[in-house]
Amino acid sequence: MHLEIITPDKKVFEGDVSLIQLPGSKGGFEILKNHAPIISTLEKGVLKIKETNGGEQHFEVDGGVIENKANKIIVLVESA
Repeated sequence: MHLEIITPDKKVFEGDVSLIQLPGSKGGFEILKNHAPIISTLEKGVLKIKETNGGEQHFEVDGGVIENKANKIIVLVESA
């Protein structure tokens, strides 16, 4: 899956990931490969990603929006 995390100032992350965990407005959720298309709002919390190379990163976010379609994920956040 290809992931982009974007703030109003810059692109914080771009790369291939195997998993992303998100602080959704109605509870946390995660997206794996071939997940159904989704658009959701995010609350303040930690966004956790597992890269395909085995690395793991965490981003503290202050809310935002996520869109997943055809294994392309775009996360727009206030700050990260």
